[in-house]
Amino acid sequence: MTTLRFGLIGTGYWAQTVHGPGVNQHPQADLVGVWGRDSTKTSELAKELGTRPYADVDALLRDVDALTFAVPPEVQSDLGVRAAEAGRHLLLEKPISTSVAEAERLEAAATQARIASIVFFTRRFLPETIAWLAEAKATGGWDCGRAEFAATALVDNGVFSHSPWRYEKGGLWDVGPHALSLLCEVLGDVTTVVAGGGRRDQVHLVMRHAGGASSTASLSMSVPPPAAGSMVYLYGQAGRTSAPSRALDRSEIVAAHGAAIDALIAQIDQPGAGHPCDIHFGRRIVQILAAAERSVANSAEATI
Repeated sequence: MTTLRFGLIGTGYWAQTVHGPGVNQHPQADLVGVWGRDSTKTSELAKELGTRPYADVDALLRDVDALTFAVPPEVQSDLGVRAAEAGRHLLLEKPISTSVAEAERLEAAATQARIASIVFFTRRFLPETIAWLAEAKATGGWDCGRAEFAATALVDNGVFSHSPWRYEKGGLWDVGPHALSLLCEVLGDVTTVVAGGGRRDQVHLVMRHAGGASSTASLSMSVPPPAAGSMVYLYGQAGRTSAPSRALDRSEIVAAHGAAIDALIAQIDQPGAGHPCDIHFGRRIVQILAAAERSVANSAEATI
């Protein structure tokens, strides 16, 4: 395939350190330009990345083949629909939206346009995680899974500590997609969920999967720094297996973004092939998270 012309949507930390460099470093991608809601930041980031700032997002859409998104979910879902309707391929951030209706609208637009789509669940594009998932699926017989994502992002005064949507939606919507992307890949789709809240944004999920297995997840973005950490494991007839969970450096995350670009290009080269992390899976993750949110609010089990 010839070089894929990309537009970058967003000017924040993740756009600057992951999405922009991910495109720039990919041998089959060309970063045509950047669009952001703040024109000053757009110009600064475009200069840093060696590309062109766009004041008009529709002008950027006309000049590219694909878009990589690093903006809040509600901005992403709206612009994603516009991009899909223009026939542009989508490399989306998780969650693709925090609204089920908007996630379904975005999925419908992408399906109608027959475009390629990838949702960037970071660890799903790491070689070590890909290998672990393949081995776990080949082994089978897992009765239960457990995920814990305990982060400090809302309390450490770091790059994400002033993110309005993260403050509003908490760990359920930010780190929850990562947990689900691993558990569902092995245990199958979630059919019911019971969820309850803890301190600050802490939420705990108990889930039943389509094949009869169950899983739990504890999610937070506001734990004390000494308590931060993550883990995912499965147990069953074969024993117990744990997913790779070491901390990642920035170069590894950029490489994972490059692997997501590879996956997008593979879909373009083989229309209809799909991918485990495409927009359909992204929409399903939103539905599961919304059901968990309802369960917390209503103190009741939610069927999805």
